[in-house]
Amino acid sequence: MPLGQINKRIEELYKQWHSLQPLKPEDNERLWKKIRLEWNYNSNRIEGNTLTYEETELLLFQDRAEGDHLMRDYEEMKAHDLAVEKVRELAGDKERHLTEADIRNLNRLILKEPFWKDAETPDGQLTRKQIFPGKYKTQPNHVRTATGEIFRFAIPEEVPAKMKGLMEWFRENMESPPASIAPFLAQLHHRFIIIHPFDDGNGRIVRLLLNYVLIRLGYPPFVIESRDKDNYFATLQKADTGNMDALVIYLGRTLVSWFEIGIRAAEGKELFFEKLK
Repeated sequence: MPLGQINKRIEELYKQWHSLQPLKPEDNERLWKKIRLEWNYNSNRIEGNTLTYEETELLLFQDRAEGDHLMRDYEEMKAHDLAVEKVRELAGDKERHLTEADIRNLNRLILKEPFWKDAETPDGQLTRKQIFPGKYKTQPNHVRTATGEIFRFAIPEEVPAKMKGLMEWFRENMESPPASIAPFLAQLHHRFIIIHPFDDGNGRIVRLLLNYVLIRLGYPPFVIESRDKDNYFATLQKADTGNMDALVIYLGRTLVSWFEIGIRAAEGKELFFEKLK
């Protein structure tokens, strides 16, 4: 679907979604429960969490830890769930704007406590570095691409100024939202990831921020599926080379899908999801 058609479809669905508000309590509850499960499972799975869909459901809704996984996988899943609820709370508070401190706190929530992580030195040597949740990076966190080249994010000394600039841009757009939401989401995603302000958790944080925007502006939150990770990463790489339309279209199509899910819930219809392994 071309970008123009996606924007038009989002506008149509936005009007339909709002015509169905407020949802009946039981419909709102089952929709949020499914969003919460899919959001936690998929965003963590993209970053390497090994819990299955069923194990995630048991952990979140019955507080049962099943399977043979590292304890950190269980802890991070539950921690991310707290961050999801925090985003919902922040987006619902119309009296205050999102701040840098809120973003650092979200990183602190999802990572919980300091830990050691495998890393690579600029000359390609394997090493380990300690991660401090809620703190901006103190060492470069560039990554080596599949071709062996180094993709460079902002260096630590640049992060405070770049994050300040990002938040100023973000606040301006939230106060006067653009007519088309998908380009705004794509720009936010790209700008944040290019800074890569934290030593860990940047992907999860940016997806939390996207849903903060959607909830705050009256859209249903959406979920990028882990099984589509390759396509998701490919669009991010295209954005890095200047092709922002690919990322706009990808996020726009994702929003359309979740609009349709939300509308099904609002109409009292069953929600069908393929369970992911």
